[in-house]
Amino acid sequence: MSYIMLSYTDLLLASLLLMINGVLSVIFSLGLLKRLVIAVTRMVVQLLLVGSILSWLFAAPSPFWTLLAAFVMVAFAGYEIVSRQDRPLKGFWSAGLGAGSMTVASMVIVLLALTTQIRPDPWYHPQYMIPILGMILGNTMTGVSLGLNTLTNAVRREAGAIEAGLILGMSRHKAMQGVIRQSLRNGLMPLINAMSVMGLVSLPGMMTGQILAGAAPQEAVKYQILIMFLISGATGFGVIISVLGASLRLSDNRHRLRLDRLASGNGK
Repeated sequence: MSYIMLSYTDLLLASLLLMINGVLSVIFSLGLLKRLVIAVTRMVVQLLLVGSILSWLFAAPSPFWTLLAAFVMVAFAGYEIVSRQDRPLKGFWSAGLGAGSMTVASMVIVLLALTTQIRPDPWYHPQYMIPILGMILGNTMTGVSLGLNTLTNAVRREAGAIEAGLILGMSRHKAMQGVIRQSLRNGLMPLINAMSVMGLVSLPGMMTGQILAGAAPQEAVKYQILIMFLISGATGFGVIISVLGASLRLSDNRHRLRLDRLASGNGK
């Protein structure tokens, strides 16, 4: 089966479906038309730009340019994590903890996959490294941002109960155990929900793309399973590192709650 090429006319025709969403927003006074237009414009521009950059990277594989592209992806993902926090940590910790945990977890898993399972030649070939890193980063970013946002909001909300536990002699780990558990659960739940319906309800993007490109369904399935294992590992590591790190930052060695290390809201 040959690969079917899409023209820009095909894309323009499909974009009419988004116009329907815009009309519905106006009819029902949803106030989403401006946000929809901005989101669609950003998506199209970003994807066209990425497509051009990847074509250039694939033509002449270089470890420097591949790692630079990975760094840019990580930087944008780190910014998104901070922007999704209602009450981020103050100072460097606002971006450092979320981006750092996501970066460590994602890069370790990606390097593990490239050197032990996929084994491209060379191992840093952008055709493999960049798409895999993108899929892992996107999911890890979501898990880390949800975990951190849940923790900071829960600590603020449950400050009285946590401090009462500390006064009664609990360690900071014990007093914050409930909010830590809730944060870890919320960070991992989207991934668990996605995996539970994968195959029967939804066909994931990578598998669908390979099938459309002419790959055998069984091969596409194996690659998708591998990717989901990698994503689950990176997300789990990232959420655990970020949530536990934030819980330590919001307390001190004298087992006191440190709400002064939280921004008042919206990073201010």
